[in-house]
Amino acid sequence: MRLTTMTDYALRLLMYVGQHPDRLCTIAEVAHAHQVSVAHLMKVTHQLGLAGWIETVRGKGGGMRLAHAPEAIGLGAVVRSVEPDFRLVECLDGGGHCRLQGGCRLAGIFSDALQDFLARLDRHTLADILPSGVPGFALPTLQKVS
Repeated sequence: MRLTTMTDYALRLLMYVGQHPDRLCTIAEVAHAHQVSVAHLMKVTHQLGLAGWIETVRGKGGGMRLAHAPEAIGLGAVVRSVEPDFRLVECLDGGGHCRLQGGCRLAGIFSDALQDFLARLDRHTLADILPSGVPGFALPTLQKVS
């Protein structure tokens, strides 16, 4: 299984914004800090805003901030809200035309593994991954870019 770039960027963005609770962060600032595309982060920001993970403020002096305390943002919930699907193999979506369908137990094992993966994420919050608690490590901090 591989999570999409959208999920990777969403978690990076939440981590960055979570490290700056005292101010609004801009898309350009986060993109520059992580050396990722502004266009990609615009899509990520929009999706995170729709899901209620961040609040956005438009206009001059605008930006984004977390909509909840880091302790209230579950990683499993974020990943579920960003990932388009969790179909590890074709048969897990109920469609497909596998010749083994009905007699194969592999789909059940994959399904259990996926549930275990999501359950592990559900045990953690954004607060658990904010680097501020790790001595000598911090996300890049930049001056606000307009």
